[in-house]
Amino acid sequence: MDQPDQLQPPPASGVRGARLLRLVPAVASALCGVLLYVSFPPRTLWWLALPAFAGFGWVLRGRSWKAALGLGYLFGLGFLLPLLVWTGVEVGPGPWLALVAIEAVFIALVGVGIAAVSRLPVWPLWAAAIWIAGEAVRARVPFRGFPWGKIAFGQADGVFLPLAAVGGTPVLGFAVVLCGFGLYEAGRLIAERRGNRAVRRGAAAAALLSVAVPVAGAAAARPLVSDKAEDGTRTVAVIQGNVPRSGLEFSAQRRAVLDYHARETLKLAADIKAGKVAKPDFVLWPENSSDVDPFANPDAAAVIEGAAKAVGVPISVGGVVERDGKLLNEQILWDPDKGPTQTYDKRQIQPFGEYLPLRGLVGAINKNWTGMVRQDFSRGSKPGVFDMDGAKVGLATCYEAAFDWAVRDTVTHGAEMISVPSNNATFDRSEMTYQQLAMSRIRAVEHSRTVTVPVTSGVSAIIMPDGRITRKTGMFVPAYLVQKVPLRTSRTPATELGTLPEIALILVAAGGIGWAIGSGLRGRRASGA
Repeated sequence: MDQPDQLQPPPASGVRGARLLRLVPAVASALCGVLLYVSFPPRTLWWLALPAFAGFGWVLRGRSWKAALGLGYLFGLGFLLPLLVWTGVEVGPGPWLALVAIEAVFIALVGVGIAAVSRLPVWPLWAAAIWIAGEAVRARVPFRGFPWGKIAFGQADGVFLPLAAVGGTPVLGFAVVLCGFGLYEAGRLIAERRGNRAVRRGAAAAALLSVAVPVAGAAAARPLVSDKAEDGTRTVAVIQGNVPRSGLEFSAQRRAVLDYHARETLKLAADIKAGKVAKPDFVLWPENSSDVDPFANPDAAAVIEGAAKAVGVPISVGGVVERDGKLLNEQILWDPDKGPTQTYDKRQIQPFGEYLPLRGLVGAINKNWTGMVRQDFSRGSKPGVFDMDGAKVGLATCYEAAFDWAVRDTVTHGAEMISVPSNNATFDRSEMTYQQLAMSRIRAVEHSRTVTVPVTSGVSAIIMPDGRITRKTGMFVPAYLVQKVPLRTSRTPATELGTLPEIALILVAAGGIGWAIGSGLRGRRASGA
């Protein structure tokens, strides 16, 4: 008797092919994250952010929340692992990997939100708003936030830059993400059309507008970008003294760092006397240019005073001082005749750099890590605006440049130009200094102010209110920059509106998620009925 046919198992090659096919979205998501990283400085490939988000939209559209969580996490890893590698330059990979692992969670949750709204009409709008809402959360928690990697900070050379003057980093970032998602949606609809599938006019119009509106908005915002002087000009000098060596141990050479900056200032004074360079109205030294407290050490005060008298104008000095038992990262305005006259204490201090959260837990994991910060810095409480030769100079010290509020409130308190004194020597020749420089370019356009960036080891720069770098130094070389810069008093819409654009986009994101949840519940009820 003939035996009935047995069901044959699929060939091994077919199983392997199916498994590989399932890996495609995961690999694509990680690669899109890497593509987004490549769009950031020091490269000028800002436009790569658009295909990065187009690919991310393709990966997430229609996914379940579990799949979206994993795919979003992979996108975050692909983006943040290379972007933040500089955080482990001197302390090893542990803190770097821990930081990325935590920050990628926020992007994973954003991925869930994007997948949820991807079935809604005009989904690129809701999805882009959700991304900005995720950035808003990352900029505030944990440990008062870490805004590094905001999409806006990769757009200093891009066509969307004028939108920074409209609504700051949230509006600029939203435009880029919206355009990226819009490109994917337009491509998807074109493919459906070619496949003889009906495409609704509303969906096609929404896709087109998702691309066209950000570009048109950026073009319309161009008149907001100007480098014209509104309250005269000042000639500024930026000093980069350099450091004995890079890395965390540069602080052990504190007196040498002070001497290097004084020496470069004396060189400037000699060149002024020889007629080689114009005399500045004031001089800007970087953060940590005097880690020897000049209020407690007369020899340090004498060095600073000698430099100020030689150049004959006030110097803004970055010092580490102890006052009333508190350690402060302080900017000190040193007049050649009166000595120290004004101070500004850094308000947004860096976790794991200037203070150590969860010190007991960190020490339990690795005792060596507690040595990164032996004594915690205290926070300042007031915005820094120095009156320098009649010019109001706002101060945002290093890490503060990443935070919208820390730069904006110097302008709302009267700053006609901004200085971002920094110390990047700890991070050697990594991309960190270029990423931070791009932030300062965004801030220049956002508030229509000249921005100076004096850095201990480079790259120091002078940035016009339209975001152009007109003077810059190399890295790990002593140098000075002198230039006449415009002072401006008018306020951009971004300065006036403050957090309102960000709040509006968060509300849009919440509306999209609410709509998606409501649609899902109605669908389940209908299927149950």
